[in-house]
Amino acid sequence: QLQLVESGGGLVQPGGSLRLSCAASGFTLDYYAIGWFRQAPGKEREGVSCISDEGTTYYIDSVKGRFTISRDNAKNTVYLQMNNVNPEDTAVYYCAANYACTVVVGTSSGTMIAYQNMDYWGKGTLVTVSS
Repeated sequence: QLQLVESGGGLVQPGGSLRLSCAASGFTLDYYAIGWFRQAPGKEREGVSCISDEGTTYYIDSVKGRFTISRDNAKNTVYLQMNNVNPEDTAVYYCAANYACTVVVGTSSGTMIAYQNMDYWGKGTLVTVSS
């Protein structure tokens, strides 16, 4: 059974750091692109970052320079290192898999990472940024 499980969420103070993990079971992540997405209360789900099967990384503008996505295929896990977080980062964070990242650049909102075509989803982990 294909499964993605997120972990690492929690309460963190503004300016702090957190590392999220996305562990896969039932399939090998090697040939998949993995994206991190988030949904804040009352807001639409948005893409945050994505890493291709070859290791190319993508970020939305609001997290660029603060978040880092990485993958460890030996551990069948993808990570999202979140640094210098702020209250606007508060959301449920999900990881999802597909054969490619779908990235749109140059929109009025900057770079966007689409979630609609991701095939496999985890259940999410809550990140709360608050003092």
